[in-house]
Amino acid sequence: MNFYAIRAIYQFEMGRTFRTLIQSILSPVLSTSLYFIVFGSAIGSRMTDIQGVPYGAFLVPGLIMLSILTESISNASFGIYFPRFIGTIYEVLSAPVSPLEIVIGYVSAAASKSIMIGSIILLTASLFVDLTIMHPFTMALFLVLTSVTFSLFGFIIGIWADSWEKLQIIPLLIITPLTFLGGSFYSISMLPALWQKLTLFNPVVYLISGFRWSFYEIADVNVGTSLAMTALFLLVFVGIISWIFKTGYRLKK
Repeated sequence: MNFYAIRAIYQFEMGRTFRTLIQSILSPVLSTSLYFIVFGSAIGSRMTDIQGVPYGAFLVPGLIMLSILTESISNASFGIYFPRFIGTIYEVLSAPVSPLEIVIGYVSAAASKSIMIGSIILLTASLFVDLTIMHPFTMALFLVLTSVTFSLFGFIIGIWADSWEKLQIIPLLIITPLTFLGGSFYSISMLPALWQKLTLFNPVVYLISGFRWSFYEIADVNVGTSLAMTALFLLVFVGIISWIFKTGYRLKK
C-alpha cells in the first residue's frame, strides 16, 4: 500500500477545503442553522412532540444526515471530476498508484469533510435545542459509514459526469428529494399505511432512522436493518468503482 500517495491526495483535497473555507464549511453550516431557526424554534415551538421528543430536537438527526449526504456526494464528485476536466487525472493514472489508493485518497478526504461538517452542525444544534445522544458509538458509526458510503457514490458520479450540469443533476433531482421524503422532518409513522410501505423503498429512510435511533432510541426501521442496508449500499458502490477501474470507464477516453 502506497501510503505516501494516499496522503498526498488526501492532503491536496483537504487543502482545497481550507482554501475555500466559507464555501466548503461555513455555507452548509449556516444553511442548516437556518433550518433550526425556522423549523426548530419558530415552527417547532408550536408543534406537538413526536414520540415524546420535542420537534426541534427531533429535527437534528435528519438535518445532520441531509447535510452529510449532500456534502459527501458534492465533495467526492467534484474532487475526481475536476482532475478529469482539466486533464490532470492522467498524471494520477500514470503514477505508481493503484486504483484502490486513488479511491482511498479521494474518498477519505470527502468523508473527512462531511464528518467535520456534521460535527460542527451537531455542536451548532446544541445551541438551539436540548440534545440527548443515548448511543454515541452508534451515532459515530452511522456518521462515518454514511459519509464514506456516499463519498463513494459521489466518486462514481464524478466519473460518470461529462459536464458540470451532469455533476449536479443527481444530487439535486434525486438525492435531495429522497432525503426530504426520507423522514428528515417527520416520522414515517405519521403517514398513511400505503405511503409507509412505499417509503421503505427509499434508501435514505434507513440512514435517517438509524441515526435518529442513536439519539433518542426511536426509529421508523429496526436499527439492525438500518446498519445492514448502509453496509449493503457501501458494498454496491465499492463493486461499481471496482468495475470502473477494471474497464477504464470514462477514465481512459
